[in-house]
Amino acid sequence: MKAAILISGGGTNLQSFIDQVADGRLELDIAVVFSNCPDAYGLERAENAGIATLCIEHGNFEEREQFDRAVAAALDEFEPDLIILAGFMRILSPWFVRQYEGKILNIHPALLPLYPGLNTHERALEAGDSHHGSTIHFVIEELDAGPRILAGRLVLNPQETAEELKTRVQALEHQIYPQAAQLCATGRVTFKNGAALLDGNPMPDPILVEI
Repeated sequence: MKAAILISGGGTNLQSFIDQVADGRLELDIAVVFSNCPDAYGLERAENAGIATLCIEHGNFEEREQFDRAVAAALDEFEPDLIILAGFMRILSPWFVRQYEGKILNIHPALLPLYPGLNTHERALEAGDSHHGSTIHFVIEELDAGPRILAGRLVLNPQETAEELKTRVQALEHQIYPQAAQLCATGRVTFKNGAALLDGNPMPDPILVEI
């Protein structure tokens, strides 16, 4: 299965994909890495790994959908089966989501449906939650609301800062995001009629990985 990975920054999640492909844990062909920021370090990571790169700056477009259509036209040259959002700091237009329905993966730093949106680590600490983590899901038009595939969960330390928690969650993400992609790449997880299926059966809850 061929993948396009979309980034905007340093590409630490991208690096975890590159590493797991290299050591055989992830059966995925990373066909291209795309960024909307020309100075994103993740582009250098991709080039160092011999992966094709693309960059289109969103500031050159007046409307979100215009940019997304240009991105889609560039990505389609590589015929990706999966589009993996790995620190891509753009909200996708409804057109783009419909164009690649069931093919877009995203990771959100919370145990969805808890804490969609921003400041998830602060919100989990303020709520006094016992656990926190990150969730990989299919992208739909509603933000952070798509069918969940896999969630990584860790015990929350009430004494830690939001920044410390963020660091722990990011380390968790580097483990679980390629795992979720592997489930899709091998056909075990699929998207049908707005729902995620595992081995052909509906997934009312994501696969849970305890760290």
